[in-house]
Amino acid sequence: MMKIIFCGGAETVTGSCYLLKTDSGENLLVDCGLFQGSKAIKERNYGDFPFEPNEIDWVLLTHAHIDHIGRIPKLYKKGYRGPIITTKITKELCAVLLPDSAYIQEMEVERKNRKNLRAGKPLLEPIYTVSDAEECIKLFEGKGYDEIIKLNDNVSLRFTDAGHILGSSIIEIWIKGTDEVKKVTFTGDLGNYDKPIVNDPEILEGTDFLVIESTYGSRNHDEEDEAARIEKLSEVIESTFNRGGNVVIPAFAVERTQDLIFDLNKLIQQGKIKSENIFLDSPLAIAITEIFCKNADSFDEAAQDFSRETGKCPLEVQNLRFTRTAEESKAINNIKSGAIIISASGMCDAGRIKHHLKHNLWRRNSTILFIGYQAQGTLGRTILDGARKVKIHGEEVTVNARIESIKGYSSHSDQGDILNWINNITRKPELIFLVHGEVEESSILKTLIEENYQIETHIPYYLEEYTLTKRARPVSHYDFSRKTAAELQEELEDLLSQLQQVGERLILEEEYHKADELFKELKKKLT
Repeated sequence: MMKIIFCGGAETVTGSCYLLKTDSGENLLVDCGLFQGSKAIKERNYGDFPFEPNEIDWVLLTHAHIDHIGRIPKLYKKGYRGPIITTKITKELCAVLLPDSAYIQEMEVERKNRKNLRAGKPLLEPIYTVSDAEECIKLFEGKGYDEIIKLNDNVSLRFTDAGHILGSSIIEIWIKGTDEVKKVTFTGDLGNYDKPIVNDPEILEGTDFLVIESTYGSRNHDEEDEAARIEKLSEVIESTFNRGGNVVIPAFAVERTQDLIFDLNKLIQQGKIKSENIFLDSPLAIAITEIFCKNADSFDEAAQDFSRETGKCPLEVQNLRFTRTAEESKAINNIKSGAIIISASGMCDAGRIKHHLKHNLWRRNSTILFIGYQAQGTLGRTILDGARKVKIHGEEVTVNARIESIKGYSSHSDQGDILNWINNITRKPELIFLVHGEVEESSILKTLIEENYQIETHIPYYLEEYTLTKRARPVSHYDFSRKTAAELQEELEDLLSQLQQVGERLILEEEYHKADELFKELKKKLT
């Protein structure tokens, strides 16, 4: 029987990794992301995979965020040599993201090993090296949106636009089983609507099984529209400069940085901000920005209109300085006022942003502006939650700076968007799996999906193995007090008809018992 194993992204927003095993013996791995967050979660990066890498037939990638691609070099290191299939833009992004991830790991391990050596502790080794990352890129195959890709006689797939970041995709997989063809769909991270640069998520025609993210499953963004978002950005910058401080912005290198640069460009064009010191202090974000401009024909209509009006890529900004070297980065900290510093990583767990925080967090006239999701256990989340002191590179730093956040940059669908997207699916899935979400977020979304659409919904746990079999239509919960005897009689007859087809419809045993109990309850009510 076809099975799915949740090797990551289960009850957490990081480490997305799903193993799909077909009836005919094919093994497909969808995403292979790095675990981020608490120390306990990050430890999963160092252990063995819960499968044999050389037994995987294909790796499919939804998009180029590190929590979806970050362990691909480790997969290569452990023996995988098959194809890695994704969109063309994702392939280009991975070619710079993965070596950068490896470099950061090497530097972090080198720093820790200096301390371990002095303390007489065992030395560590990185999860993978820059060489591993560079070699695995040779396995990548870049595909276009909307083309049917036949892997063999049993498996075909298609990438459609997920609207999350440039190149992100929903992966639809058709699998020929013993009796019929089944379709399993992975949304990856589903994008927010009306966002800069990227298009809105495409609507799904239909599927049998759906694996969907639930990052914001319990809430709606309640975020500013474009005008309000840009106005708040302008206010934060102006008020900080008036206080004589700097604006430090932790930003994810992919998409969030580019969205922010686009908004800064708009403010500069409107004459609302003037700064001779705007820094993009991340070699990775610089490389990503250059890839974005190279693929500007994939931008949404608004970004392309802006480009036609100015005659330039929307990410080419006056006074924006690219700081590529460590020396250039260190020099920024000599500027005490009037600087906008955009740096990675977005959750403040690694990279140059930690140095800029160390130099600005203690200053009351500076501002730390968050524009992205901060996972539990990260430095960014700790600061955003109101910590008065934090440790950076082993040194305790007092948090005196103004802490701000702008929600309008979210690249994830919120609760309303996810429900609306499911509602628009022409042929609804038999079963939905909620992944890439903390338990509270997923639980609330599960209840809403089952109540609104009567679709069985499951929240998998880490390493859970789930058999994908034909599902019965879930039985609704009945409010007996509001139903007449005639209505109850009609529903009873419907249930009897369903129960008589148990053998034909392959209803799972637990579902049969659920229907049988309801039948008994209805019968008792009528008598």
